[in-house]
Amino acid sequence: MKKIFVLFIGFFLLSSIAFAAQGDINNATGQDAKPEVTLQDQQGTNGTGNPEDTGQGQQVQDEEGTQNQGEDTNLMVQQRQELKAQTKTQLKEMVQQKQQLMDQEFEGKSEKEQKVYQNQNQVRLAVHSLLAMEDLVGGIGKEVSQVARQFNNSVQATINAEEKIQTRSGFKRFFAGGDKEAAESLEQEVNQNKQRIQELKQLHEQADCDEEIKEMMQEQIQSMEKEQNRLQELAQKEKKSKGLFGWLWK
Repeated sequence: MKKIFVLFIGFFLLSSIAFAAQGDINNATGQDAKPEVTLQDQQGTNGTGNPEDTGQGQQVQDEEGTQNQGEDTNLMVQQRQELKAQTKTQLKEMVQQKQQLMDQEFEGKSEKEQKVYQNQNQVRLAVHSLLAMEDLVGGIGKEVSQVARQFNNSVQATINAEEKIQTRSGFKRFFAGGDKEAAESLEQEVNQNKQRIQELKQLHEQADCDEEIKEMMQEQIQSMEKEQNRLQELAQKEKKSKGLFGWLWK
């Protein structure tokens, strides 16, 4: 009886050891397989060794497409704004229409703002005229338009600088003097614009076109030059305005 009991206990122990060993093997097999799945997930594969499309690639394409669409839209707007006249009559009509549109911009603006725009609108009108006559001034048309666009980009900067000067409060002007930063910014733009005017003068001499068109071009250049002289005087006057503190420190 004791022998049977001992044999039973021994068989039980052997069976337990065998079962435990089999469990360890299964666990080890499962642990080995699990990292492979995790690695694939981390690599973002689709089972073929190729990265899965997580949406980032599509997002980049969408962003690039949106950016290109924005650039194309800006270009189309600029092209619409730069309509080219084909005849002298059409050119005069386009200049007149631009003048009327600029006059409408005065509505809702303060007296000081109107003064700023009234002066600088002469430059804006000149830029518009030069761009519109591109096809009427012969082989220099593209170069004239290029300089006119550079001038146009400068207009808003000179308007902002002059607005700061014209709208500076009397309190600040009395104690601190003029707005030196705005004056220097204005003076910098004027110096660049004067170089552009010299380029336009040289192009005007090379123009091979109708005399009336050539005369209109000269009028626009003179209008630009007159306005730059006024802005230069304004900047110099503003820099000389010392104010009470300036005189005391002096």
